Amino acid sequence: MIDHSHDAAASSWVPGADAHPDFPVQNLPLGVFSTSDPGPRIGTAIGDHVLDLAVLASDVSPLLRAALTEPLLNALFALPAGERLALRHAVFALLTSDTARPRVLPFLHRMADCTLHLPFRIGDYTDFYVGIHHATAIGRLFRPDAPLLPNYKHVPIGYHGRASSVRVSGTPVIRPRGQTKAPDAGAPAHGPSQRLDCELELGVWIAGDNALGETVPIDRAWDRIGGFCLLNDWSARDIQAWEYQPLGPFLAKNFLTTVSPWVVTAEALAPFRLAQPPRPAGDPAPLPYLADAGEQAHGALSIDLAITLSTPAMREGGLAPQRLASGNSMDAMYWTPGQIVCHHASGGCDLHAGDLLGTGTLSGPQAGSEGSLIEMTKGGAQPIVLPNGEVRRFLDDGDELALVAHARRDGYRAIGFGPCVGRVVAAP
Repeated sequence: MIDHSHDAAASSWVPGADAHPDFPVQNLPLGVFSTSDPGPRIGTAIGDHVLDLAVLASDVSPLLRAALTEPLLNALFALPAGERLALRHAVFALLTSDTARPRVLPFLHRMADCTLHLPFRIGDYTDFYVGIHHATAIGRLFRPDAPLLPNYKHVPIGYHGRASSVRVSGTPVIRPRGQTKAPDAGAPAHGPSQRLDCELELGVWIAGDNALGETVPIDRAWDRIGGFCLLNDWSARDIQAWEYQPLGPFLAKNFLTTVSPWVVTAEALAPFRLAQPPRPAGDPAPLPYLADAGEQAHGALSIDLAITLSTPAMREGGLAPQRLASGNSMDAMYWTPGQIVCHHASGGCDLHAGDLLGTGTLSGPQAGSEGSLIEMTKGGAQPIVLPNGEVRRFLDDGDELALVAHARRDGYRAIGFGPCVGRVVAAP
């Protein structure tokens, strides 16, 4: 799966692309953008620019040509994976060939002049819970003697989220209202959440389609993964604590889920697929439908992850955003992306191009690698002290929180995911 388009020595003629921390020519993520005219269309990020893929009209198959005229990525990701690989190779050739420069330049736009849009029409959104250290930390807050429930190491846990409130990076985070009940209160109250939190996740974009009743075998699961994004499933912890019994989160999570605008394709991430770490001694082996030697050998992803926070006072004082946590997906994910796709369809659920799966919060095993504020502050008991002396247990109005991700491996060019940012505004 690793080919010439991953060559670390490959160079693009686009100014600044070779040194770009997110979008060198080895990445070529897909997204939807617009300028003043015409409307939304499909492009790829290269350095600080966006290439309008209309430039490829004469270079690709009729299937690709038709899909690239759409204002969303659904039709493109419904095509066989070979078509998307051909697209990657065609774009790579144009951006690394000096002779192609005059032809390409009219289709190249400064990213600062572009508006980025949600890349898919999302039919369904499912959030999983594959971050074992997050699950353990949250469980320990409520069940100190048995933090993980008995099913956790046997089945990938997930729940259906709200597709209508998934939004692209930069969308304001309107503080949600809901019912809460303090431990010493005799009755619940309704009002703005006081324990607004983030969740550091990867989003998995589904490619292709399967019919209702048709499963996805584990050895074909990666065929159904079109690409990845950053995902922040904002959470109102006080609302969640009262409403989740017995069915799970509802208003606590359905008010907003933020995704980064660029789809980092499965093809781009091929060098960063590694062996899934062996399970600890005594853990159960996955059931046969979730077990595959190939998935075990190269089904995991190594992606560096981080969370940063900027408060209004920090911005007024000219202070840079503060990094709150950092870690790597290899340390966090108990189940692989392929296993969650396989499990999702194992009961006969039909998955379609543009469906979105969240991994769940990805926290590492050590302090400083937590993927949520509730973990960092031990449920609010140990507040975070920022460089300017401000204190945070959860998010205040005006706080801007960003997720950051880069895939890195010796011998390959690092590639990034771009922005996944939200700023909290007061409840209406």
